[in-house]
Amino acid sequence: MKVMKLYPRDTVALAVEELKKGDRVTIDGQEIEVLDNIPQAHKIALKDFAEGEGIRKYDNIIGNASRPIRRGEWVHSHNEVTTLGKEREYCYEPVEDAVYPGESDRTFMGYERSNGTCGIRNYVAVISTVFCANGPLARIASEARKKYEPNDHFDGFVALDQEFGCSQTGEDLVTTEKIIANIARSANFGGVLLVSLGCEMAIPSELTQYMTDLDPARIQVITLQESPDEIGEAMEKIDLLMKEIDKDRRQPQPFSKLHIAVNCGGSDGYSGITANTMLGTLCDRLVSEGATVNMTEVPEMMGAEHILMNRAKDEETFQKIVWMIREYNTYFDRYGEKAADNPTQGNKAGGLTTLEEKSLGCIQKGGHCAVMGVYDYGEAVDTRGYVLVSGPGNDLAGVSGQIAAGAVLTLFTTGRGTPCGFAGPTFRLSSNSALAERKPGWIDYDAGRFLGASEDTKARLDQELYDQVMACLDGAQTCNEKNGYFQMGALKDGVTL
Repeated sequence: MKVMKLYPRDTVALAVEELKKGDRVTIDGQEIEVLDNIPQAHKIALKDFAEGEGIRKYDNIIGNASRPIRRGEWVHSHNEVTTLGKEREYCYEPVEDAVYPGESDRTFMGYERSNGTCGIRNYVAVISTVFCANGPLARIASEARKKYEPNDHFDGFVALDQEFGCSQTGEDLVTTEKIIANIARSANFGGVLLVSLGCEMAIPSELTQYMTDLDPARIQVITLQESPDEIGEAMEKIDLLMKEIDKDRRQPQPFSKLHIAVNCGGSDGYSGITANTMLGTLCDRLVSEGATVNMTEVPEMMGAEHILMNRAKDEETFQKIVWMIREYNTYFDRYGEKAADNPTQGNKAGGLTTLEEKSLGCIQKGGHCAVMGVYDYGEAVDTRGYVLVSGPGNDLAGVSGQIAAGAVLTLFTTGRGTPCGFAGPTFRLSSNSALAERKPGWIDYDAGRFLGASEDTKARLDQELYDQVMACLDGAQTCNEKNGYFQMGALKDGVTL
């Protein structure tokens, strides 16, 4: 199979392998001569297009022809342009087959916390509240690892340093505080040591207003400016946290207490039809069994937002999605930027041309789930089912927002490849098999095998993915955990003093 048409009404097809000028391919029983050299995962025209005519993929318009295009030509940035740019009007047209939160007797082996949340890991997090504390934080984490090794109920130390925490004002500072505090609240952390300089704006006394539901014995603070022996004092506080950790054991937990994030980065032309499609099927199943799944990347919903809006559970939720999209457009306008510029050089090299195309592939991660809620960046989720969290396409800031929202596992797809780990386990799927083979130390699951597979094989792969995610929930480490790759970040939108 050299080419693949995704939906019956599509007017472009995917090159499953590199096509050479003069090749002949067959689609819908008709033979098409290839008029250009077309890279793998890029698009071939299935018809002649007039200038300005819409180009259809995923059964939706992904852009317009910027000049006449002949059947068999390569369709990409040289002859296709985005349709985005003007604010759109939306009408709520709810779909009837959306997947709503269900109930099941499924369980996972997790750690229940005093506030009722459940983690899938039992780490101690060492978190700096300002960039000035990053050096001592690294030393503290290093000394702690020497003293305490992981065991069957302790997964180790996660050191999370900070880029900001000071020289911020207004809502920008509040956002940073919420991200730090709500990541510290992660149910994957059986204990947290906050490492403060002492004069920063995001001081622990400001952070704790968001952490009142936590067991105070599980939160320790060291203020570096006040300590004559910062490493010694920090280790004393680590000792106190480890006494609490030693009380913890995994127990069967209901799926109603499971919260997962889905995200993608470095997408390519296969992402929307392999890894993201598989995540969509998994999302449908997890939500129907009682779990919560959150998705972000608002800029990468644009061009596909109407699909999410029509899956809103009610008119109020629909209006919240409309508001979220318009707020992000306002954000771009404030800085004189365009959302349509989102696709990166890597995205384009991988076969994605416009933001619409990227977004239609991106939202496949949500399957057919009804949108049960919409949340601000930095806000904790309190709704079961599939929810949207406002946040950027930037992986670090976006996933940090999802973890702050309550997710204990991030399912992350990539076509180009990335080793980035976040503030917890990150289960990474490759959209193509070549990446999985080239970077086995980065990739947890090869979703490239889904491409062109039979329905029986697809069903087997979907079950295989489900089983591997279940194993991860029960303690199997992800690549980022094995590598020790952890970090957090926050969306910056304000003056630096």
